[in-house]
Amino acid sequence: MAPSAISTATGADEGSGQYANGISSLDGQLDGMHLNGCSNGNGHARPQSSSDEILDLVCIGFGPASLAIAIALHDTQDAISPVPNALFLEKQPQFAWHAGMQLPGAKMQISFLKDLATPRDPRSRFTFINYLFEKRRLNQFINLSTFLPTRVEYEDYLRWCASHFEREGKVTYGVEVESVRPSSQTSEGKVTSWEVTARDIATGHSVTRRARHVVIAVGGRPVVPQNMQGLKHVAHSSQFASTITQIQKREEGRRLRFAVIGSGQSAAEIFNDLWERFPDAQVKLVIKGASLRPSDDSPFVNEIFDPDRVDGIYSQNPNERATAIALDRGTNYGVVRLELLEHLYQKQYMQRLESSDESRWRCRIIPNRTVLSASQISNSGVALRLGDLDATKRGNGEDELEVDYVFTATGYVRNAHESMLAEVRTLLPESLQKEGKFAVARNYRVKLDEAKVDGRAGVWLQGCNEGTHGLSDTLLSILAVRGGELVRSIFGKGDVGSEGSSSPA
Repeated sequence: MAPSAISTATGADEGSGQYANGISSLDGQLDGMHLNGCSNGNGHARPQSSSDEILDLVCIGFGPASLAIAIALHDTQDAISPVPNALFLEKQPQFAWHAGMQLPGAKMQISFLKDLATPRDPRSRFTFINYLFEKRRLNQFINLSTFLPTRVEYEDYLRWCASHFEREGKVTYGVEVESVRPSSQTSEGKVTSWEVTARDIATGHSVTRRARHVVIAVGGRPVVPQNMQGLKHVAHSSQFASTITQIQKREEGRRLRFAVIGSGQSAAEIFNDLWERFPDAQVKLVIKGASLRPSDDSPFVNEIFDPDRVDGIYSQNPNERATAIALDRGTNYGVVRLELLEHLYQKQYMQRLESSDESRWRCRIIPNRTVLSASQISNSGVALRLGDLDATKRGNGEDELEVDYVFTATGYVRNAHESMLAEVRTLLPESLQKEGKFAVARNYRVKLDEAKVDGRAGVWLQGCNEGTHGLSDTLLSILAVRGGELVRSIFGKGDVGSEGSSSPA
């Protein structure tokens, strides 16, 4: 089976793309024109809203989560009077979705029917089916007999959706939001709006916007293990596509050595890509477990990602909920799609035909290992000290691995909202201020002190509520329905679920 037919890619992070945090010093940043205050790099004019104008809604981040909200607003605007004035702020210079993991032949892990509109309203103009129709590829896609489009096509679908709102002037690219703080107040001292302060990346100038409601949907920040941070030849998987292209140009003709750290879908994809992209390279996949494990995407298990499951998850006892979520993690974390596992096993088997001595294989999976330490080798590579966490049972001890480049597929942290909302902490109820976390209601609204904040103003969190709303919170599966829920909650079409719980976000 050809690699392009089986290579699949994770759809776990539906925020505003990879959140750059400076943890890698590889020259792997995406090339692209930053905004200069006049356009967004695609010829679309910047919105002309004034900093004094009070908008109905500002969404921080314009990835799939915010895009689903924009679509829900568009589809329901006839039922909302007056039509809400919304603005979307995005750090990237243009719309992009997991640009660092757009690998050749990579496919989606969820059905195209779980797009940004169909589960909420299959009659919407923003369905994937209508995208195919307008692109004149509907019949040809039908002939593929698949529910899983390539990631390249799905990103093009998302970009097609985003272009509608760009043309309407509702999106500002190239601005990094730094803070959200209370703005205007009632005569009783209740906060009625918020001031969002951002930095224009191209000019460094400060940009402010005011809104009654603020949604934060910035996705996750890549995590590189602390003992590998700051090394020149170490990068996170979110930067892979851009950095590997530069490595190919820079290291042409050199026989390279790579290490990939991680046991999930992204790690397996990178391992497979390096294996095929560099026919002479040595590639090692370092995993903590005894073997790579398959993801469970069977029909009954997949029901945990249904939108109507969120009510039950949120209403659970916190201890029971934590146990259930931990049990469900095997559907999405540290696991690999079966098709890719079988492909990798077949490739390893072909190496076994040539030699039964695995130490002589060009590409190997090294199990039961963790990186104890890492150090720079002059200017040419990285030395990894690997250890067995359970060496007392297996007797494997420690060994060293010298490579030219390391890619860590070690996940994301979803806490960017905490620093943005630093000046909002004083508005939390006293009982929650002590915990230091922002608790959210079932409808994703941050629970603020009703004596300090007017009910017509709110802050809402998206994509960082897995602990209270379940695994689907960070995935694409429920975005269409969730976007509709948020619009109804914000603009008076009925709250969704109970706001009684005080579980931390």
